[in-house]
Amino acid sequence: MSSIVFTAKDIFEQDFGREVRGYSKVEVDEFLDDVIKDYETYASLVKSLRLEIAELKEELLKKNQVAPTQSDSLELGSTTSMTNFDILKRLNRLEKEVFGKQIVDNSEA
Repeated sequence: MSSIVFTAKDIFEQDFGREVRGYSKVEVDEFLDDVIKDYETYASLVKSLRLEIAELKEELLKKNQVAPTQSDSLELGSTTSMTNFDILKRLNRLEKEVFGKQIVDNSEA
């Protein structure tokens, strides 16, 4: 990728030599004014895109730092399923406890 050679200020301050059959100074100045505006627009666009790239790279790095912990939890899937199984056992015991008491209360009434 080639580097930027001129700045907007360089274009603005450029002075051309004069010859007898040269171009109209007013037309050249107007054209260069338009070139300067475009150049400043491109320069600000490049700057904003570079900032966006930096932000996206930073965001990607943060996601990559989170990803290993997620993969670690996936590797521990058997531990997670064991935990889920334990939770289901506990729920089953709680249901027996709650509904067992309701059955006993209903038979007494």
